[in-house]
Amino acid sequence: MKRNYELAFIVRMDPQQAVIDEHIKHVQEWVEADGYGEVLTMNRWGQRRLAYEIDKQRDGYYVFLDINIDPVGLPELETNLKLATSVLRYLLIRKES
Repeated sequence: MKRNYELAFIVRMDPQQAVIDEHIKHVQEWVEADGYGEVLTMNRWGQRRLAYEIDKQRDGYYVFLDINIDPVGLPELETNLKLATSVLRYLLIRKES
């Protein structure tokens, strides 16, 4: 049974927009891996100043995804997000039905 979640994450800044787009595409692929989930909407906030320095980065690229995913696929998704060097921070919350 799939449930609705909101995934917010901050991508490490890069001078080339194509590199940032590639990192975002990887996150989308992780959500859709093995048919567990799907991305419903994507909201790109773009480059923003971080509240505090993370890994010597002062700016990050903010992205918010509304996803529909089976809870069985969440551990793998979170593991990928934790291990990705391109993702500075993430927050995954379940939306109320």
